[in-house]
Amino acid sequence: MSKVIEGIKYADSHEWVKVEGNVGIIGISDYAQHSLGDIVYVDLPSEGEEISKGEEFGAVESVKAASDLYSPVSGTIIEINSALESEPELINQNAYENWIIKVELADPSELDSLLDAAAYEKICE
Repeated sequence: MSKVIEGIKYADSHEWVKVEGNVGIIGISDYAQHSLGDIVYVDLPSEGEEISKGEEFGAVESVKAASDLYSPVSGTIIEINSALESEPELINQNAYENWIIKVELADPSELDSLLDAAAYEKICE
């Protein structure tokens, strides 16, 4: 069974967002990394890019598949997890500690349309 964490929001496309102040920390769920298998590459966006909710911002590739990443929120990318460039497998080791991007939130009310842990667990069953 994949791990789902309370206190963060989930998109039905399997990204999560943890909010700290006006910053959304975004990664992929444990369910997503399990489904992909061994991750061998993470295509990261550039800092300073504007992204919109639902918009593709990168991709993760595993030995068996590639999966686009979709932003659960709109805003400006203020940081990328550059460790993933040389160690993409960090996501397999802990999908919730190894975030992909940090975004300055443009519209915090977008979080209201995301799933809580219980609702996300239901779609993963």
